[in-house]
Amino acid sequence: MDLKPFIREIPDFPKPGISFKDITTLLQDPTGLKATIDLFAEKCSDLNPEFIVGMESRGFIFGAPLAYKMDIGFIPVRKPGKLPAAVHAIKYDLEYGTDCLEMHQDAVHPGSRILMVDDLIATGGTAGATAKLIQTIGCELVGCAFVIELKDLKGRDRLPQVPIISLVEY
Repeated sequence: MDLKPFIREIPDFPKPGISFKDITTLLQDPTGLKATIDLFAEKCSDLNPEFIVGMESRGFIFGAPLAYKMDIGFIPVRKPGKLPAAVHAIKYDLEYGTDCLEMHQDAVHPGSRILMVDDLIATGGTAGATAKLIQTIGCELVGCAFVIELKDLKGRDRLPQVPIISLVEY
């Protein structure tokens, strides 16, 4: 199923010249949402992950139902201070500063097979940092799955050499 008709494009948001890809229209349509999760499951099943890692916050929206459908665990990766137990953390550079992502230390064990899921890959900063965090703690990143990929921004170049699945490309 072609998911593009479910994604609204908003010109000049958040600033002039940007064409924002709005997934809220995909989420509110039961056919589009179900098709998204079903397509992810179909395209990712051969990767045999043990866990899905979803990045705050839209990675939660797609990662948790995909984990349910695949009958595997879901692990949230969050901004600092949001997780209550001991965490693994990674700092990464942004265009104008730095940011940090965290995952509970007891969420996975070294060697766990992880599929990373998010709504969109653009420049690859957050996805690249999450991939590095997964690998740094000794887990195997078996693939990355995104609803949308903005090809011109070359975000996949910041990811390890693993299967990268994009359902919609712009």
